Amino acid sequence: MTPSVLLAPPVSVWGARVVRRWHRTPRSFQVGAVILMAHVVVALFGPFVVPYGPAQMGAGLPLAGADWGHPFGTDMLGRDVFSRVVHGGRIVLLMSMSGTALGLAIGAILGLVSAYVRGWFDEVVMRLIEAVISIPYLVLALLVVTVAGPALAGNPLLVVAVIAFVYAPRVARMARAAGLDIVTRDFVTAAQLRGESVWSIVRRELLPNATGTLFVEFAIRAGYAPVLVGSLGFLGFGIRPPTPEWGLMISENRELVLAAPMTVLGPGLVLASLVVGLNLWTEGVARILGRTARVGEQ
Repeated sequence: MTPSVLLAPPVSVWGARVVRRWHRTPRSFQVGAVILMAHVVVALFGPFVVPYGPAQMGAGLPLAGADWGHPFGTDMLGRDVFSRVVHGGRIVLLMSMSGTALGLAIGAILGLVSAYVRGWFDEVVMRLIEAVISIPYLVLALLVVTVAGPALAGNPLLVVAVIAFVYAPRVARMARAAGLDIVTRDFVTAAQLRGESVWSIVRRELLPNATGTLFVEFAIRAGYAPVLVGSLGFLGFGIRPPTPEWGLMISENRELVLAAPMTVLGPGLVLASLVVGLNLWTEGVARILGRTARVGEQ
């Protein structure tokens, strides 16, 4: 019997298990995962496939309509909008996921420490969090960008920091709620009796048991992060041109919506598909973990 035949049964069994588990997942999770995978694949490999660079002028006649050579048409500088959208996918995903991850890390630590320490520290932290959350997220983001000053304007790291600052208080509130339930359990009491430090208890006892809540919270925030990135770009507070960020592209071409509608609809539809995919995936993850995804809350 050849080695290939010997290896066939384990591989087929493993593949069958993956297929069975996939079919057991919610339909929203499946659809969202497919959409997200498509965005990730395009973001990783698309820039190497598209025929034009993100800032290449003269790729076609200015304001040319959509055709096979330019699916989203060309802008007023003759740049291929489809190529710019593909190049922008990596930028949007990287800033959105990085900002959400940073906000999750800060919020999780702050919320879990507050839940464990309680007392005056918890009161001060929660009052500050409530004050920040009371400000609409887009207004808060614009305030942070304004305070950062013109020296940092247009810096992608500033956009990442803004996303983290906007989402950290919201994550902290959920982390605190999860932590208040965990601190009453016996294994936390045992850790206290062993004389472990606050940081050790938070890291070893609270954080591992709050991962389900935090994972759903990350998925929810990640679903709206591209909208925040696009909103900042559209309003002129995001990264600077000629960077092909989708919100910035919509803003640059908004006056051409009648003459060349695909220059606006192209990046707009791609952004919408990413948000829809993230929200469907979030709903599916929440159902798998037995939690409720607050999709309407940003």
